[in-house]
Amino acid sequence: MAKRAVLAAAAALVLSFSLPKAWATNGDTLIGVAPASRAMGGAGVAAPQDAISAIFANPAAVCMGPYCPGSEFVFASTIYDPSVKATVRVGPNTTTAKSDMKPFIIPAVGMITPISDRLRFGLGMFGITGMGVDYRNKGIDLNPLNAGSEGDIYTQLQILKFAPNIAFLVTPDFSIGTSMHLLYGSLDLGQGTAHNYGFGEQFGALYRAGSCSFGASYTTPEKISHQNVTDFGSGLQKRQLSMESPRTASAGIAWRPTEQLLIETDAKWLNWKDAEGYKEFDWKNQWVYALGMQYKDPDGLTLRLGYNYGKSPVRLHKGFDAAGTTSLQGSTVPTLLYEYLRMIGFPAIAEHHFTCGIGYQFSSRFEAHLGGMWALDNTTSETDASGTFSFGSNVRETSYDLGLIWNFM
Repeated sequence: MAKRAVLAAAAALVLSFSLPKAWATNGDTLIGVAPASRAMGGAGVAAPQDAISAIFANPAAVCMGPYCPGSEFVFASTIYDPSVKATVRVGPNTTTAKSDMKPFIIPAVGMITPISDRLRFGLGMFGITGMGVDYRNKGIDLNPLNAGSEGDIYTQLQILKFAPNIAFLVTPDFSIGTSMHLLYGSLDLGQGTAHNYGFGEQFGALYRAGSCSFGASYTTPEKISHQNVTDFGSGLQKRQLSMESPRTASAGIAWRPTEQLLIETDAKWLNWKDAEGYKEFDWKNQWVYALGMQYKDPDGLTLRLGYNYGKSPVRLHKGFDAAGTTSLQGSTVPTLLYEYLRMIGFPAIAEHHFTCGIGYQFSSRFEAHLGGMWALDNTTSETDASGTFSFGSNVRETSYDLGLIWNFM
């Protein structure tokens, strides 16, 4: 059974390389992976509910969860439907346009299997990062540096993570674990797509005390360098741009007041300020808070609710010098173009997310889960020192999740 689960995971990985990744939520990072975690607002460090959630949130949980001591295979898919609008003002003229980015599909697969009574192996493959806009062929001028031309800004960042995992049960109530991360990323800034790989690692610990459990996780910075991706508006040779997934630390507490009810809250810190690419775009560090509730009926029905909040990491530069220049990883870029790209091309500003979900266990071997997420509208804008140029974006996000779980005893 475990061999079949591995083969299924590999097949899903091949499929996932051919599908586009989605707009994300906390900055440009998913609030969670798979319906169980996402329907609880992304909470899952202290009590993940499936193999994918465990590997994503806390690798130590692979040894201590509802799926031990057997093997489990999970397939999940998220459909993201973002709505993004840009507003550009140049002098007295204001232009508004809606991005043409279509709904995305994000596949995710995960499996765990025992190696011994105290050692577990897990494997997860999922999209973790996505962001982009498409203002091509709008028939209007969005770019203030190309007056009279059609707005053609297009950006898309996608990152897929492959995460083999090992977890060890130190005592019946304490486990530790680690995941090796292999990342595949692509970046397109309207001048062709650049692809490359990155590496990183995640560490986790989980402790259970009666009806409560406590979890913690740390992920290293994970850099991907995209070669020859853009000329930064110079018209000269295209240059490299590195984008680094930030150092991340998270902690969570879960409480089970009854056998049916689970309440969990997480706090996560993302170090955007020191991550390459994001620090040049002047993103600030971000604290994310998640709260989730789950009711699991003995007859197999599961209901979930959640909330996730993370203040936008995009720092506003109100009163910027429109006639100046900005250094961006060794390239000198007109400040006007730099601010335009930050605010219009990468508006990662969603903050409030409400989630819910439902699941049903059809048998001891099979269960299915559905979930949904709705991020409230958020708008941000900035104006230069002269009051001539103003750039703003409005973002609203909706997503729907499906997850299928097979248990192999």
